[in-house]
Amino acid sequence: MLLITKAVYIHRMAFDSQDSLFSTGSADTPLALRARPQDFSEVVGQTHFLNDRFKKILLTDKWCGFIFWGPPGTGKTTLASLIAKNTQRHFETLSAVTSGVKEIKEVLEKSRLAFRGGRPAYILFIDEVHRLNKSQQDVLLPFLEEGSIRFIGATTENPSFEINNAIASRCIIYKFNALQSEELISVLMRSAPENVTPEVLERIAACAQGDARKALNLLDHVCLASPSSEKIEIKDFDEVTQAQSLYYDKKSEAHYDTISAFIKSVRGSDPDAAVYYLARMLEGGEDPVFIARRLVILASEDIGNANPAGLMLATSCFQAVHALGMPEARIPLAQATTYLACSEKSNRSYQAINEAIEEVKKSGGLEIPMAVRNAPTSMMKSWGYGKGYDSPHQHEGGWVQAQFLPEKIKEKRFYIPTARGGEKKFQEFLGLRGKKPST
Repeated sequence: MLLITKAVYIHRMAFDSQDSLFSTGSADTPLALRARPQDFSEVVGQTHFLNDRFKKILLTDKWCGFIFWGPPGTGKTTLASLIAKNTQRHFETLSAVTSGVKEIKEVLEKSRLAFRGGRPAYILFIDEVHRLNKSQQDVLLPFLEEGSIRFIGATTENPSFEINNAIASRCIIYKFNALQSEELISVLMRSAPENVTPEVLERIAACAQGDARKALNLLDHVCLASPSSEKIEIKDFDEVTQAQSLYYDKKSEAHYDTISAFIKSVRGSDPDAAVYYLARMLEGGEDPVFIARRLVILASEDIGNANPAGLMLATSCFQAVHALGMPEARIPLAQATTYLACSEKSNRSYQAINEAIEEVKKSGGLEIPMAVRNAPTSMMKSWGYGKGYDSPHQHEGGWVQAQFLPEKIKEKRFYIPTARGGEKKFQEFLGLRGKKPST
């Protein structure tokens, strides 16, 4: 995949403390570490950036920093180790889980000393860099600014939220994608013994959810628990691994991506996609009350008066989820999800309140027409409060022409119903009363 010429990348400088990052390990070492690629040509996945352009960046040896962002087991540490293995620069690796500013600054100062002495700056790899708060990350800034360090940070969290903007602006951010099933199978095939059936490899790839480390660990455990002389089949895999939970951190990007896909699927009237994402959230341990709450919001925001029953059903679902808990709560959640997905859609009520709020912010407290003001006392009546109000109940059809909005915005329209579902009747009702129809 990547051919690194020896003009720049001749060898890795020796440093005893980092040998474990590159070693394939002994028989006691986990398979995921033993199977780690030892050459760029062995890397699987990330073809969207592991190309000639990336190779050119490396060959210039003038890069300042990289941020590798992606889910676990997608090759972030592997790529960092390969860059280190093939470079002339001294390489140091730290984990933000176990290291603080003191340890980071020691490496930075050593690199600065080498740099100012005419030697190449170090490469510093910080795993889980998002674990450092933004003020701790600031320690890198002066060294990146003067070029006295080459920095590689690995993170599973979105750099937009977790990485100091000044750091991110001095680095190239590479997004690592979860590996596809066929990519995981190719990784597994390198290490799987001949007695493992293809069906087992496919099941492992499905359970691993794009995580090569998890896939190799599953393979390792299945092989350890099975006689080497017997064929390893699906039943053996199921007996060893039992239930494999979904990777779903309720504080991570996976949480926001999944709920976003769920809401957009309901809004897009796709009950199959909606119930699929519902299942993913429930299997991942998402709070069912959180899902029910979002359905209540959606029922008003995206369905509204096109089907007013949607809000009633969503509210009933919310109450049922509170009363039942899991696993039974999945049933009303599925009912509400599929009902709302199959309902007529309108966001005109949502738009109306947003536009009305903007108008209030813009025009302030405009004078309310006297006719529609409250007049609880005789003195207020003498001042004209309520004067000229004509109750619509005194007229045929329960309606009479009147002005309710302040004079300055009396022609303003905030709620414009669609011609879909229940709102079609609203459109006709308002049209008969001088309101312009929906466009």
